[in-house]
Amino acid sequence: MSAEMVFRTSYVAFQTRADPPLTVAGQLRVPPIEPGQPPPRVPAVVVCHGSDGVDGRGGFHIGALNAAGIATLEVDMWAARGTTRGATGRPSSVPQTLPDAFAALAFLARQPEIDSQRIAIAGFSWGGVVSLLSATRAYADAYAEPGTAFAAHAAFYPALWSYNRAPGHDFRNLTGAPVLIQAGTADAYDDPEVCAGFLGSLAPADRGHVTLVAHEGATHAFDRDMPSKIITDPYAHKGTGGPVLFEFNPQAAATARANLVRFLQQAFA
Repeated sequence: MSAEMVFRTSYVAFQTRADPPLTVAGQLRVPPIEPGQPPPRVPAVVVCHGSDGVDGRGGFHIGALNAAGIATLEVDMWAARGTTRGATGRPSSVPQTLPDAFAALAFLARQPEIDSQRIAIAGFSWGGVVSLLSATRAYADAYAEPGTAFAAHAAFYPALWSYNRAPGHDFRNLTGAPVLIQAGTADAYDDPEVCAGFLGSLAPADRGHVTLVAHEGATHAFDRDMPSKIITDPYAHKGTGGPVLFEFNPQAAATARANLVRFLQQAFA
C-alpha cells in the first residue's frame, strides 16, 4: 500500500452484545475501492479511547497507521452509554465495554476493504485495559463472533497493577496473539516496581506472548498532544486513588507510535 494513498473516512455504527445491547459509533478509515478493481483487503486496527473519551490520542497514532497501509476504526464507547468524560462518568468496570471491542472486530471483518484475518486492537488507558483483556481466552470465547479473532493487541499505559488483582482483570490463559504494552515509568497509576515486575508476574505460558516497553520519565497519557492536566481517579496509585498527571512527552510519544506501527506490521506479516 502506498504511503501516499488517501484513506476514505466514514462514520459508522454497529450493534454490540452489551447488556443491554447498544449501538456503538465510530470513525472508519479505509482505502477506497477503485471502480472495476477488487477490494484492497488491507489489515485494520480497532482503536479504543481512554476515560476522557475520543480526545486526540487515537488520531496521533491513526495517521501513522494509515500511512503504513493499515485501516482504522476508532470507536466511541461513551456516547452509546450517555456517559460523561472522565473517571466519574465512565462505566463501573472495563469488562462492560469488552462487547464493544469484539463487535468492532466483527464489523471490520465484514468490510470488503479489510482482511478479516489481520485485525488488531489498540487502546489507551481504559482502552488499553480493553485491549489486554481481549487477549484472554475467557473474554474472547465469551464475546468474539465465530470465525473472528484479534491478530494482535497493543495497550498504552493500561494500569499494570490491576491484572490478576482487580475484579474482572484476570490476565491469564492468553489466546496466543502477540501483545505489546507501552507504559511510562512516571505513571501515577503504577510505580516503577510494578512496571519492572509485570512480566515476571505472568505465567510462563503467557509471558512469551507479551512485550513490555517502559518509557523513562513518561507520565500517564504521554502521547496526548494537548496541554498538561491533572485528573483524579480511584484506580490511580495502585487502586488507592488520587491525582494523575497527563503530560505530553514528544520523544516518548514518537517512539511509542513507531513501536506500534512496527509491532503491527510484524504481527500482520
